[in-house]
Amino acid sequence: MKTVLVVANETIGGQPLIEAVQQRAKEHDDIRFVLCVPQTQPRAGYVVYDDTVFDAAQIRVDLAVGFVRSEGMEAVGEVGDPDPYAATMDAVREYEPDEIIISTLPESRSGWLRRDLVERIRHASGLPVEHVIADLDSDGLAVHITLVIANRTASGEELLDVLKAKAAKEPDSRERLFLVIVPREGGDGSATRRARTRLALVLRRLRDAGLTASGMTGDPDPYTAIMNALQSFRVDDIVISTFAETKSGWLRADLIERVRSATGKEVEHVVQTDSMRATA
Repeated sequence: MKTVLVVANETIGGQPLIEAVQQRAKEHDDIRFVLCVPQTQPRAGYVVYDDTVFDAAQIRVDLAVGFVRSEGMEAVGEVGDPDPYAATMDAVREYEPDEIIISTLPESRSGWLRRDLVERIRHASGLPVEHVIADLDSDGLAVHITLVIANRTASGEELLDVLKAKAAKEPDSRERLFLVIVPREGGDGSATRRARTRLALVLRRLRDAGLTASGMTGDPDPYTAIMNALQSFRVDDIVISTFAETKSGWLRADLIERVRSATGKEVEHVVQTDSMRATA
């Protein structure tokens, strides 16, 4: 089996990288892809929790692996060291690839290229290294990413039905991927555990429904959680799930309109018809 190591972060959903992967799959019947995403600090944003950088990289791994597998190709993935050189060489030692594909932003915006990453990897590994460049500012991503924000309504039928409908009715030819953020309901450890439990539940339901999804917990303030997510990910639209207005602290804080105004993106509001008390 031929093994191809793919190293990327922001550009992992870029069209040039996807085309390079698809071309390898056409040329080789027995091939697997190892996707390595080094951890990278967001360029800007609000307060960032210690685990947020790792979680953001893990989301990219999950979504990329899900996409590659949906194309009928074998793929595994891992989060790498914050240093892209160390992350790549660690993966070379572990997976013993036959070649490497490194995807970056254009030279004027790529910290990896300023550190001469491609040539250093080519020299240290002794392997064929292809460098692909994705200009996301002009071309965007080759996949459609929907950001989903929910807390106690995350496992509701209404939200699942809306997301399934979105996946079935594409606005263009791009596959839709779902990025789920579950805000914590406080800053202590128990709040984080509850949020992670809800997140695991909704991701399992989405994946069981055949959707490609990943996610992370976020800031207790849902507006801040959304803004932080937008610093790390390029998303096309946003879905916010809440209880009815009389039970929702998020709606009393005018969350929907604030997000629409701040992001300029399409924001869909899903209302969970449940009598349980909640803050979301």
